[in-house]
Order: sequence, then structure tokens, then C-alpha cells
Amino acid sequence: VDGILTADPRECPDAKPVPFVTFEEAAELAYFGAQVLHPVAMQPAMRTDIPVRVKNSYNPAAKGTLITRKHTEQPLVSAITSKTGVQMVDITSTRMLGQYGFLAEVFKAFEACALSVDVIASSEVSVSLTLNKNLEPSRKERGAKTSDTDPRLVALKEALGRVADVQITSGHSIVTLIADVNRASQVMAIVFSVLSKLGIQAEMMSQGASKVNISIIVPEERASEAVQALHSCFFERKCAVTTNVVDIAEGLDLEVTA
Repeated sequence: VDGILTADPRECPDAKPVPFVTFEEAAELAYFGAQVLHPVAMQPAMRTDIPVRVKNSYNPAAKGTLITRKHTEQPLVSAITSKTGVQMVDITSTRMLGQYGFLAEVFKAFEACALSVDVIASSEVSVSLTLNKNLEPSRKERGAKTSDTDPRLVALKEALGRVADVQITSGHSIVTLIADVNRASQVMAIVFSVLSKLGIQAEMMSQGASKVNISIIVPEERASEAVQALHSCFFERKCAVTTNVVDIAEGLDLEVTA
């Protein structure tokens, strides 16, 4: 491919090269499913502030994608990617409201069980998160209420059972938008309108601490449909949502489709 693309071309045939991204954006894209770069590939360049250009060796005339610490162009959304085969853990505290130490107990248990987290959303009494894709549920486990075949998950439920109710489900996907989070409200207005139009349930949402990504958890069987529809909105000048919603995103000249 001619650099980093706006989406996986196998899902979105009209995906186009992204001319510029930052190191952080490239790292987030790699971590959340883009296969052009390895997630740790940017670290040496980031430490030494060396620009990287991703090119296509079969098409050297193409400009590719320039990766730098900063860039002046900041589109509403730079790229969309997805990660499938995701397990989600919902943890609800059984302690009295206002007791401190709940989150500390949660993260202590994950560390003890050697479980890595992808995205997380939390409140005072509950935490929802997704597990890194190092746990592959069997076909039988997908969509089940609990997954008790992996020893680490069994240990996690036992460790947290003293302080919380734990539910583990499979069959989820993470859809990640590399976006200008200073305009997150505009991005999410379109995202949730599109998902609502398609009847796709947003099971969880998280905005990364890096301030360059917004991730939404959706049912795995609907992830490709969601990516295609969102790519049409942000990159193909056509969208399935009403004009007044699209108008929220300043600078987007989109054709609204029925």
C-alpha cells in the first residue's frame, strides 16, 4: 500500500493514503489494528525526533505518509481502524459508595494475573475494559456470559470476587478513530448518529490519554459495517446521517445519502 491508509482497503476499497500523521497517531493506529507498522516501531524515531516516511516499495513514485512529531494539518479524522476478537470485562464494586481503593484493587488484580488492558472506561463504582488480544476465546465461548477456560481469567474473577461482581464476555470489536480530540464532540455526534442509523449498539467508549484516539466497542459481527459507514462519512464525501448532524462538523463537505 502507498503509505498509511485511512482504513483497511480490504474493508474500505476507497481508502486513501494519509499524507501526514504524528508519532503518537502512528503508534495508536498500529496498536489498534493497522498492519503497516508494528506498535513499537515508532519508539526509536520518537526518542530521536527523526521523521519517518512510509513508502510502497512496489510504487516508489507515491509520496507515502510522513510521520513527524507535529504537523500543521489537523483533519477532523485522520484514519479509522479496528481490532476484532476482543473480550470485555465489566467490574462493579460491591463495596459501599465512596469507599476508596476500588480501582487500586482492580489494577492490582490485573497485574497479578498478567492481563493487559486495551481500552477502559470507569466511574466511582464500576469499570469496563477490554483485554489485549493475547486471549483468544474459542468459538463456543464467543458471546457467552463468562469465559472460564483461561486460568488467568479464573484467577482474575477469584481475586476481584471479594470486592466486585465480574462479567466477562466475548465477541466484541474495537473501532478506533484517530481524530482531533479538540473537536471530539463533533466527531462523536457523527459517529453515534451513524451507529444509531445502522442499529449498531455502542457497548463502550473510551478517549485515550494520548488525546489522539477515540475508541468505541461494538459487536464483532457489525464492526466491518461500522468502519465502512464511518469511512464513507469522513473520507468519501457521503454519509448516511441527516444534514443537520453532519453540519456539526465544520469543514466537512459531505453528501448525505438516504
